[in-house]
Amino acid sequence: MINKKIGVLLLFALLISFGAKAQRATSMRINEVLVINEDNFVDDYGKRHGWIELFNTSAGTVNIAGCFLTDDKNDPMKYPIPKGDVLTQIPPHQHTLFWADGEPGRGTFHINFVLDPSKANYIALYDADGKSLIDEITIPAGQKADISYGRIVDGKEEWAQLTKVTPSTNNLTLDSNEKIDNFKKNDSIGIGMTLTAMAVVFLGLFMLYVIFKQIGKLSIAASKRNVQKTAGAAPVAADAGQESGEIFAAIATALYEMSDDNHDIENTVLTIHKVQRNYSPWSSKLYGLRQTPKK
Repeated sequence: MINKKIGVLLLFALLISFGAKAQRATSMRINEVLVINEDNFVDDYGKRHGWIELFNTSAGTVNIAGCFLTDDKNDPMKYPIPKGDVLTQIPPHQHTLFWADGEPGRGTFHINFVLDPSKANYIALYDADGKSLIDEITIPAGQKADISYGRIVDGKEEWAQLTKVTPSTNNLTLDSNEKIDNFKKNDSIGIGMTLTAMAVVFLGLFMLYVIFKQIGKLSIAASKRNVQKTAGAAPVAADAGQESGEIFAAIATALYEMSDDNHDIENTVLTIHKVQRNYSPWSSKLYGLRQTPKK
């Protein structure tokens, strides 16, 4: 019993440690850097400068306030990220952008150094203690204008020059569909897709036919069982409901004779015949006179 309690406590502590680790800034990564910005993204002042993109690799929100960005290994606390800005809380698997314009007075995301296109640029992110290195990268010299240097996949290790610059969004963009590309390559005319579609349609119709046929059989069997129960379990003839035409002809004849009979013989039935009269203003008084009773 004691060992079970200890195990539960250890599991609880482990979950807490994982949760705490997911909220720490150690899960942040330098994700993409643009050194020369000639005709690219502009900042909130409408200016173009180099920028540094950070990415949150964790499944929890990370607050990077109090951390440090630097371009100097000997000065890890060169730019302290200000506290109190809600935008420093980075949602899970999301990005944030810092402008390397050397003008920190313009806001939280404007750092106090610039990127030099004439040489390699060292960039590092330090934790709030100013000593713990979170991530670092050296951007090679000779970067081209409006072509960034970043991770091929967000947060992963492999870096490359990205001709498709993606500030504050995923580095890897899916602009094609692999399945469609395979169809174009292996079935350019579309015969395979047509045959597949027709096979699916006909298979579906066949399955519906079988299902409805079975339902019909079950319905007939259920009807026969109900008739047998109603008749006191009397056997139902195999030709039940298949009477001959003579029977139906006799029934029809009897109905016709009955409908054509005026009941002149029965003294208990009153037969009313409608008299057709042509209305005329000169003869209207005639219709109101009583006939002389017959003696």
